[in-house]
Amino acid sequence: MTTPSTPNKADIDWNAMLAPYRKASPWRSIFQLVNTGIPFLALWLLMLWSLSRGYWITLLLAVPSGLFLVRMFIIQHDCGHGSFFKSRRANDTLGFIIGVLTLVPYRYWRRTHAIHHATSGDLDHRTFGDIDTLTVREYLSRSKLTRLRYRLYRNPVIMLGLGPIYQFILKHRYPFDTPRSWKREWASIHRTNLALLVVVTIMWFTVGIDRFLLIQLPITLISGSLGVFLFYVQHQYEDTYWRYHEGWEYYAAGLQGSSHYVLPKVLQWLTGNIGIHHIHHVSSRIPNYRLQQALDENPELQQVTRLSVGASVRTLWMTLWDEDERRLVGFRDLKAIKQRIEAASPGTGIEPGKPDAVPAPWH
Repeated sequence: MTTPSTPNKADIDWNAMLAPYRKASPWRSIFQLVNTGIPFLALWLLMLWSLSRGYWITLLLAVPSGLFLVRMFIIQHDCGHGSFFKSRRANDTLGFIIGVLTLVPYRYWRRTHAIHHATSGDLDHRTFGDIDTLTVREYLSRSKLTRLRYRLYRNPVIMLGLGPIYQFILKHRYPFDTPRSWKREWASIHRTNLALLVVVTIMWFTVGIDRFLLIQLPITLISGSLGVFLFYVQHQYEDTYWRYHEGWEYYAAGLQGSSHYVLPKVLQWLTGNIGIHHIHHVSSRIPNYRLQQALDENPELQQVTRLSVGASVRTLWMTLWDEDERRLVGFRDLKAIKQRIEAASPGTGIEPGKPDAVPAPWH
């Protein structure tokens, strides 16, 4: 992980700088849809063929298939931001169709993801669309049972293994935490479930339900785990950004709290440039195929936290926000931090606090 020193960015007009890149190109969008959808379909049919040759071949093919499904989700993601096509109707239609493949109800996800963009890094607004993150003081003030639940939730095996199964296969079928007042979002959930039922029924009478599941489940599990991991590393790293609302600032949260995940070019292509996440958070209307150009042409956007693949794996053990030091730490650091807090306030106990509530200049 590298974090270069940066000049003061508080006076930069980010909207003006990035305005030229917020233009959807119909032909580039269609070409991206073609070079993603056709390979995914070809791989799916190849997996169907491989079932009679050896299931190990099917499982090997599930890896590139899962990556292409991740790329498909990036297109759905752009549709949700209104950046893939100029037409909102075209974005919404395509987003819904892809949502059936990715198991992500389009309008429900679009709204929760918009909340994530509007509140990312805000300790007073940790709601939809985020990886649950406690501060050190919050964690230490919780009961033993709550601490255990949090440790289990943040365990990499559960987060990247059981978590995606629960999230994509189960929770998205009936997201119980969704307010009933979200009428359009609930309608999207029900329409997606109905479309899934139609797809599964067709597969049952054509391919066979057993063969369909032998193909689709590995793809879903691989793409789900990769998707959760990508979302995780883009916001969870040592010098990320968390502030209480009084000291929170939108562009600072975007640039300091969203990493530049540097992937090999093939993986960058398959993940639709989503690793250039800091630019996406500063200006979400930029189509994924223009993010690299925006990065190359603006040196100010290159001075952010860069994560390599190796460094990204190590972030899985960073689990708590240290409010005093303003960095993400692991459970292994708790003993030393607890001693530091108790030494600073002897006899008062450990209570959740807001030590960084006053806005501070950021660099």
